[in-house]
Amino acid sequence: MGGTNNVRPGRIDVHHHIVPQQYVAALGSLGITEGTGIPFPAWKPQQTLKFMNRNGIAASVVSISTPGATVVDRTTSRELARLCNETMAQLVQDYPGRFGALAILPLFDIDDALDELTYTLDTLGLDGVSLLSNTNGIYLGDPFFDRLFAELNRRRSVVHIHPTDPPSGGPASLEIANALIEWPFDTTRAVANMVFNGTLDRFPNVRIILSHGGGATPYLAWRIALQEYSQKHKKLRGKAIYDFVITKRGPKAGTDALSRMYYDTAAAANPFALRSLQELVDISHILFGTDYCWAQPWMTPLFIRALREYDGFTEEDRRSVERASALTLFPRLASHPE
Repeated sequence: MGGTNNVRPGRIDVHHHIVPQQYVAALGSLGITEGTGIPFPAWKPQQTLKFMNRNGIAASVVSISTPGATVVDRTTSRELARLCNETMAQLVQDYPGRFGALAILPLFDIDDALDELTYTLDTLGLDGVSLLSNTNGIYLGDPFFDRLFAELNRRRSVVHIHPTDPPSGGPASLEIANALIEWPFDTTRAVANMVFNGTLDRFPNVRIILSHGGGATPYLAWRIALQEYSQKHKKLRGKAIYDFVITKRGPKAGTDALSRMYYDTAAAANPFALRSLQELVDISHILFGTDYCWAQPWMTPLFIRALREYDGFTEEDRRSVERASALTLFPRLASHPE
């Protein structure tokens, strides 16, 4: 397997989308022809494999991006989710060792989601689940999702969280795609909601991967943590909070739940994002991602080069980010050699 721009084979891409033609056709019949204001990109398995080979990617964990499957009504949602999940399962079967897959769930009703979760993990053998930051305006962390997270926690499931448009749709004055500004903050809204509502503490066995370096989460981590800490310890006020945090815990106080999550490098492979991320998490929790096929293919060699030239990583760190850490979550992908 070859590569360009100083790439080497063996990378595992944990943020990699497919857009099945049948899915696009089904959405088109409902009048949905784009995601976040961008027309659905063309996707074919052979194009994906060429992209992977060109960029030294041994295996990719595929998922479905926005608008997901929860559209129109319960019946449509169930049908779309099943279509996508069986397509991904077939892809995994057709190309052994090259693909993992994260299930998409119908989320109008949690019973539907639990049924599909059981089918995708136990029958199809998919590797985890992909969830959007909000579903029809209901953010992760809302009690609506508690039964789903309880089951994901019981299974110790991998969950990749991907942003989508906020309920407001974004400011009308900005003539740019929401993916640029609104998506990083929608991820952060979902994270904050999960922190403040106790989701991350109550379901600690769910292994969460955040897209795009977690959005603004690393930068705002201590601000989120201190707010959550002050809610937990309402008897402490002013200097008492300061003394307790600084004296007994240090400046990373309260960020434990945020540090347990994993963060992919899609659109975050730059020193500005990576330095903040490294302050929050161990190198083993930073994972390589491309955002193919929604991201333009020319971006990936640029991001790979940025990772290779980033002076905050040792060579061992780079190996961890590009492959080793992903294998702790997706061990069966080790079957495709470096």
